[in-house]
Amino acid sequence: MLDPNIATMRPTWRKPAGILALLIALALYAGLVGWLAGPIGRLPVLVQTLAYVVFGTVWLLPLRRFLIWMETGRWG
Repeated sequence: MLDPNIATMRPTWRKPAGILALLIALALYAGLVGWLAGPIGRLPVLVQTLAYVVFGTVWLLPLRRFLIWMETGRWG
């Protein structure tokens, strides 16, 4: 038997817009890190490692709230 709530469920613009925004933001972020690769490459190896670990994880910080917004329309 079909769920009666399915008939009232409608797709929202948030998911496609959110995916597009996420792809654009990640591309810009990757470009920034790539642009900084030259100066970072002149640093000692341990500092380079730390920098890339930080850059590799910092983009995850806003991701949870963004995914919640995509699903519910609320930021938290």
